[in-house]
Amino acid sequence: YHPDKQKADVPAGEVEERVQRFIEIDQAWKILGNEETKKEYDLQQREDNLTKEWPLHAQIYLEDMSWNEDEQCYSLSCRCGGSYAVSKSETKDTSLVCCDTCSLVIEILQ
Repeated sequence: YHPDKQKADVPAGEVEERVQRFIEIDQAWKILGNEETKKEYDLQQREDNLTKEWPLHAQIYLEDMSWNEDEQCYSLSCRCGGSYAVSKSETKDTSLVCCDTCSLVIEILQ
């Protein structure tokens, strides 16, 4: 797909498609090659997958969750008897949290 590696007999429309594909691959490498942007990408993918596969139960503000000093995490009881838990370090990066026993998900609002 590299523009410098194109053969001379490739149709113009196909060259344009290959250049576009090269640009997409280059952008992916820039995102995945940087630890910080890869982390953001992975979190976004995780959230997208959760919202597609799991039902969103509620939107909760972080301050409405209970703080557990021993475990250094916020938690909230689920209606099934399980709980939602998110560590303090994850609160900046995570907005969707799964129940530990059922398929429900909450969205944490900042």
